[in-house]
Amino acid sequence: MVIALVREHAEAIRAPRALWVPFELGRPLGAPNEAAFQRRVLNAALDLLGSGAGPVVLEDFPDDAPGPKAEEETSWVCPVSFPALASADADSPAAVMARELDTLAPWYQVSLDQRGRTRVGVSPLDIHDAAQFVASFLDKEPTESPDPDQPLGLALKDACADLVSYYSEAATAQPGQKSSGDVDRWFWSETTAGQVLKDVRLKSLDSVDDKVKFVAAKLILPKTMGG
Repeated sequence: MVIALVREHAEAIRAPRALWVPFELGRPLGAPNEAAFQRRVLNAALDLLGSGAGPVVLEDFPDDAPGPKAEEETSWVCPVSFPALASADADSPAAVMARELDTLAPWYQVSLDQRGRTRVGVSPLDIHDAAQFVASFLDKEPTESPDPDQPLGLALKDACADLVSYYSEAATAQPGQKSSGDVDRWFWSETTAGQVLKDVRLKSLDSVDDKVKFVAAKLILPKTMGG
């Protein structure tokens, strides 16, 4: 029996018993500190084990996860704001991203000190080099991967993943209560890096490299943002 956060995956995998839940990624039981709701989710999943239907059963959990309690809910405003890319028309996207990375560097270090770990590093490129590599797709798609052991498409995927992780980890280290949805919206709507990744995705959908095209279609933009 599985609890699935992505219904398409559950449909493809065809586990004997699966419960699809309409929650954000990383929260298969809904919201933290909501024991009664989490118990409902677990009971709904376990109930599938007694189902006489099959051999494959996929059911939908009917309710959204509860949000923060009213007395706990405070809006998050990221202390770091960046000018829109259009307002920096004298600079290349890579140069603007480099400034964003430098601005976020102290917060990223706070996150690293607090957690003792990071998701940044799947790409062999330094984070600034990763930003330059991704931005290079806006002008003309590179003909070679920066790592001879990596196909171009995989190099693009890993560089994009490192950028998203760097920005997200820096943002979550900043003060204020925020959800993963808040951080996602900030990255994809208010940073040059988010706009560059969206632009690279659109341009790479027409790539002659099948792996680059696949990464653009499936792996750069999360489903929550229309990917």
